[in-house]
Amino acid sequence: MTAKSPELSLDDYPLAEKRPDLLTGAGGKGLGDITLETVQSGAATMADLRITPEALRMQAQIARLAGRAALAENFERAAEMTALPQAEIMAIYELLRPGRAKDKASLLAAGQKLRDHFGAPLLARHVEEAAEIYEKRGLFEARF
Repeated sequence: MTAKSPELSLDDYPLAEKRPDLLTGAGGKGLGDITLETVQSGAATMADLRITPEALRMQAQIARLAGRAALAENFERAAEMTALPQAEIMAIYELLRPGRAKDKASLLAAGQKLRDHFGAPLLARHVEEAAEIYEKRGLFEARF
């Protein structure tokens, strides 16, 4: 279960400057704990530099407050992507390139896998919407 993001305002943007106390990397270190010295000594790792789903959801909250719903949705999908293996991200990216998916069913199956195996309903809906659009525009035909 994910913790609820704190209530933010537009005055909290940019988070790294205005609310660094809210930001931690995937390794658990706070933003203030990441310094040149900690990186050079190995005390800070790549996990400490990796963005968290919570940080992305906070960015989404601020985007919504600024009236940028599409940007907020992108941040929310990105938050779901943090839990996906890199190979899965690349496989779906490849399917979404026009002319790469054989048919609508392959995109719908990818969407179902996102929902069922990775708990990523927003990403699933995005891929399923792409399947509908690709079908209407004839983008399942091999282009290369």
